[in-house]
Amino acid sequence: MARDRNNSQRQQLSEEVATYVREMIISGEVRPGEFLRLEPIAEAVGVSNTPVREGLLSLSSEGFIELVPRRGFIVIPFSRQDVHDLFWVQAQLGGELAARAARKITGEQLDELEAIVKQQEEAIEADDEEGMLEHGHAFHRHINLAADSHRLALLLRSAVKQLPNRFYISIEGRAAAAREEHPLIVEALRRRRHGMARSLVEQHTLQSADHLIETLEARGLWQDRTDS
Repeated sequence: MARDRNNSQRQQLSEEVATYVREMIISGEVRPGEFLRLEPIAEAVGVSNTPVREGLLSLSSEGFIELVPRRGFIVIPFSRQDVHDLFWVQAQLGGELAARAARKITGEQLDELEAIVKQQEEAIEADDEEGMLEHGHAFHRHINLAADSHRLALLLRSAVKQLPNRFYISIEGRAAAAREEHPLIVEALRRRRHGMARSLVEQHTLQSADHLIETLEARGLWQDRTDS
């Protein structure tokens, strides 16, 4: 049992590293062609070099970085289309879950969603990024639970892992968009309009892709590259 607990802790630490580095890459903080040094990452996350290496190896399997023999891990170039594709997958899965939720959601679950929307509005008013992030995730998590489709939700979770987390809320305009769009999604769910719920969630997600691409362009991520 102790061995299982240690393995679980190691996996959690390596996932924290992967999340940290993944967001550095997607946000443009580190650029394609740059080598990643283990020590600064270990210091930033607060772990030893072992989970850093394990986390970087998992990112290499996702196509974000590559291990160059005797040199280390290098960031692989990614395109605007790559960013859009990541969000497109999330939009398709999230839209389907929202459509299923519209058929199955209970009155109690709808009340919980409206409470989350109110809490998110309060966080936006207070310029509370932690609160905005927490309630934004909670909003979509409650919809996914209401869909009662465990395996599809797991697939969505796997896709979401490759998207920005804390960086997401800093994408210009997305907090205001969530403030406008989340109540519309709740209304579609309350009215059992599964097609509308699907469409709203898909649009909500794909617009985030557009905002992220615009932000990365403004940071000059693709400035020296011809990129579709």
